[in-house]
Amino acid sequence: MGKQRFTVIENIEDKCVFGIYQKSNDKTQAKDIHAISKKYYKAVDKRNGEVIPFFVVSKDYNENTRDFLLFIGGLIENGNLETLVIPKGIYGRVIVKPKMGFAWGLSIGEAKRRFYTDWLPKSKYSPLGMEYEYHTDISIGKNPQIDILFAIKKRSE
Repeated sequence: MGKQRFTVIENIEDKCVFGIYQKSNDKTQAKDIHAISKKYYKAVDKRNGEVIPFFVVSKDYNENTRDFLLFIGGLIENGNLETLVIPKGIYGRVIVKPKMGFAWGLSIGEAKRRFYTDWLPKSKYSPLGMEYEYHTDISIGKNPQIDILFAIKKRSE
C-alpha cells in the first residue's frame, strides 16, 4: 500500500445512525463485521451493498482485553435498530483504497495501524476512543475507496 495521507477535519457535525451493536475484539472483528452486517441488511430488508452511506463504528476500545463495541448501520430508521450518534468534533481522516481491489481488511488494518503508531504520536492530537469507516457511492465504484475517521482532540500543552 502506498503512503497514506492523514488530514484533520475540524468541524464534523453530529450524525445519527441506525444499526446494530455487538461486543467484538481484535481477533473476531472481521467475522463480527460480516455477521452484524448480515443482520443489519436483513433488518432493513436490503441486500449487501444496497445501503449508502454505510457505517462501521468501533468505540470504547479496552487495551487490556482488546475488546470494543462494534456498530454497523446506516441512515435508514427502523424500529428494530439501535441508534448511535457520531458526535460532532475534530476527526483525523484517511482515504483507504483496497489492495488489489478487494482486500479491504488488509488495507483498513494497515491504515489504522499507521494512524495510531505513525501519525498520531507526531501530531498535536490525542485519540478519543472512537473511529468509523464511512462507505459512500465511491466505495462500490470502479476504483473503490472509503474514508476512515478517527475522533481526536487537541492535546493540552
